[in-house]
Amino acid sequence: MWLHQKGTYQPNCYKGDSWDAAVCPDPVTCAANCALDAGNAGDYKSAYGVTSQGGSLTIDFEESNANGKNVGARLFMMKDASSYQMFQLMGQEFSFTVDVSALPCGMNGALYMVDMDEDGGMAKYPGNKAGAAYGTGYCDAQCPHDIKMINGQANMLGWDKNPNDPNSGTGSWGSCCSEMDIWESNSQAQAVTPHVCSGGATSGGSFKCNGTACGDDSKGERFKGLCDKDGCDLNPYRFGVKSFYGNSSSFAIDTTKPFQVVTQWITSDGSANGDLTEIRRKYVQGGKVIETPQVSVGGKQYNSVTDDFCVGQKKAFNNTNSFSQKGGLKAMGEVMKRGMVLVMSLWDDTSVNMLWLDSTYPPVAPGATPPPGNVRGP
Repeated sequence: MWLHQKGTYQPNCYKGDSWDAAVCPDPVTCAANCALDAGNAGDYKSAYGVTSQGGSLTIDFEESNANGKNVGARLFMMKDASSYQMFQLMGQEFSFTVDVSALPCGMNGALYMVDMDEDGGMAKYPGNKAGAAYGTGYCDAQCPHDIKMINGQANMLGWDKNPNDPNSGTGSWGSCCSEMDIWESNSQAQAVTPHVCSGGATSGGSFKCNGTACGDDSKGERFKGLCDKDGCDLNPYRFGVKSFYGNSSSFAIDTTKPFQVVTQWITSDGSANGDLTEIRRKYVQGGKVIETPQVSVGGKQYNSVTDDFCVGQKKAFNNTNSFSQKGGLKAMGEVMKRGMVLVMSLWDDTSVNMLWLDSTYPPVAPGATPPPGNVRGP
């Protein structure tokens, strides 16, 4: 989506990596003066490199068109022309087939759920005239600062250009909410990770953070924010199981071929109203059901996400247990009960090059031995 002045396509409200001060003197006026556009009359192929056929969706990373080059894409599932589809997955199973054979290290093909408003925030925020049809209301547990419109206002205050991306930048506001990462992956690594939030970021929809509430890494405030940015990830490679997932037939999951990903949310009483107690992951490839391998944590064996697993993992890896502090699986379940929006994206990471998914993070000096849990992929 792109911004332009109402009534004309020139000048853009935002062009390159800067806001037009004449059109956007302040956040409220900017939102009133500017329109959010799908671009190319809704032609998703030429604008964003996105095509669909039957039940299949294809996302290309780069797509050149008359207006330049689009990099990456984020898509949402709609219920109708003005509402996102809300998924209530407690006590349920979610399954899809994926092909990651063309995704190298440093890339992320993601499918996840976030606590967005069903209408994109139109009812809550008078300045939001676009709604779900134009992808508004996005939020996640990283409290992203690169969202140009947050809760009906332009995120232009304190705007900093991104030195690694000529078309992007960050404002002083972030957009926070709980996030259930069902699938973050490339051909070399993958993880399932719940992230929960606290305080005002638990009320549903995007919470516009500012300052410490955002938990910005650049300010050393990662664990002071409202959301658990690390999450509680289940990635077998982190626990030393290196033969499970990779791009050859020697791995249990061969990423040179398509496979089915099955995720289950188990509740305390087996119903949609119980407390979330476990997240299980299974795979199907070549007609064979493949279980997540057992991993050793503090002398115990696990192959699913439980509160006990999360506590043990954080202790074993000497990580801050923000996930448990903010409510753990029970808090994740309460968000899921009211419904979450399905998001699919293909992206790279201009901040740390996706090292947290498929390499050693935080990185260590050449020749040094990484601490336990730092090696997340090859």
